[in-house]
Amino acid sequence: MQSNVAVMTMVRDDSFFLEKWVAYYGGLFGRENLYVINHGHGDSVKQIAEGCNIIGIPGDHHRNFDMKRWRMLNGLLTGLRTYHDHVIVGDVDELVVLDPELGTDLLTYLKGTKANRVLTPLGLEVMHRIDIEEEVIDQKVIGPRRHVRLAPHYSKPCIISKPTKLARGGHFAESETLITPPELFLFHLKFCDFTEYSAAMDRRNEVTQKVNVSSFKDASIGRHWFSEMRGEDAKTFNKMAKYPMQDGFDLAPYRQAMHDSWEKRSGSPFWQFDRPDYKLQFKLPERFIGTI
Repeated sequence: MQSNVAVMTMVRDDSFFLEKWVAYYGGLFGRENLYVINHGHGDSVKQIAEGCNIIGIPGDHHRNFDMKRWRMLNGLLTGLRTYHDHVIVGDVDELVVLDPELGTDLLTYLKGTKANRVLTPLGLEVMHRIDIEEEVIDQKVIGPRRHVRLAPHYSKPCIISKPTKLARGGHFAESETLITPPELFLFHLKFCDFTEYSAAMDRRNEVTQKVNVSSFKDASIGRHWFSEMRGEDAKTFNKMAKYPMQDGFDLAPYRQAMHDSWEKRSGSPFWQFDRPDYKLQFKLPERFIGTI
């Protein structure tokens, strides 16, 4: 049983994404090294994550949900890091992917990675091109889905091997050195399937209604959970489909832009880079098919 890498997430009801998360990380690191925080003690989470370390917590809705969530995740991160060389922490719809071009797996790669670091994979939003991709996602996502867009918002400092604290949302870390290995990506799956996206958004909109706040400005909950920020689902997907297609898969300039804008956040202990809204898309090379 390997103990070099642990992976942690928190989930409530998102069975589609949890199935992908457990299958992917469980296959890489073993389910015994996965930590699933079961918000609300859901039975479906217990079933899907069987064999993982499941931590059940009360499911009461709260207007400062995100603040409470990351306070707990930071505490567990500190504890797990004392037993594992690397801890990957993130949302259930986020998967760290190693470029298959290296010819090795993520566990082997991390075993050979220096400790006392924070690694920030480049964020890529997996898009469902509803205009041309009719295949239903079964076991694997990449194959039925081949298109991604740059997502700096999801270029997260999520592979941790040093004492540090992550900001709410996991977007920033108390680490002054930015390390962006060119072979690491963070695939965000929120938009990978139109039907699952709509169902997930319905669940999130229901949560914000139950906490009785009129706007995302009145709560510590992601703004995308609010119906006022949602818009029409089909329009959202069709808009992304029209982003200009880029030739090749050279993402080095975008990593360099992260380093060029690297600075400490004003009035906080966290460090950041600019997160421009790149309205462009890429088609993933063949070598990525079947990775997740």
